[in-house]
Amino acid sequence: MTSLVFDSPEVARLRADLALALRAAAHHGLAEGVCNHFSTELPDGSGRFLLNPRGLLWSEVQAEDIVLIDGDGNKLAGRHDVEPTAMFIHGAIHRIAGKACVLHTHMPYATALTLTSDRALDTTLSQTAMRFHGRIAVDAHYNGLALDNSEGERIAFAMDGADVAFLGNHGVVVCGARMDHAYDDLYYLERGCQLQVIAASTGRALLPADQGLARRVCEQTLGERLQSELFFEALRRRV
Repeated sequence: MTSLVFDSPEVARLRADLALALRAAAHHGLAEGVCNHFSTELPDGSGRFLLNPRGLLWSEVQAEDIVLIDGDGNKLAGRHDVEPTAMFIHGAIHRIAGKACVLHTHMPYATALTLTSDRALDTTLSQTAMRFHGRIAVDAHYNGLALDNSEGERIAFAMDGADVAFLGNHGVVVCGARMDHAYDDLYYLERGCQLQVIAASTGRALLPADQGLARRVCEQTLGERLQSELFFEALRRRV
């Protein structure tokens, strides 16, 4: 496949979608300072991917702020610097887990669950949570900041093909084949975690649904993603 250039129409669209996802995440309260990153791989088999830059709030990121880096973490295009942990985590997940879109956040309710003994969302509790049944991996072994290739690779291998990874004492990673689907999952993952935290805070016993029902709800959700695409387009109009 011909290698795509940074300012080609196809890459421009990917940059716009990536910037939109970041602004939407800020709009929904999923950002944390100027930390955390979203990335999307170029569909040309080159291993290059687009990433939000260092030092910008997610709410201010526009398509022209997005940077392009290669699989080794070298910046190839863009007017801003990149943050080292982003290159190590995202580069490894793109390369090893084969994920096109990688969204890493410390969003509050999902991260709160990584601090518990279960480390993750219970996908049998709410309808919102059931869309993730069988799609979650847990990496319970926090090793500090990802400042080298080995930590990013460890996280990528721990995902073991899952779409969502809960990183103990750290945050979450949500992956997808396209940005609108990945962002929809990110948004509803936080909503499912929020419901679980609120329910647990009542002190009353939680009542999970049947595993088979949770599996069926997941299949129903993933079988029709038009709602995900409409949500993302609505966000394009709004943010």
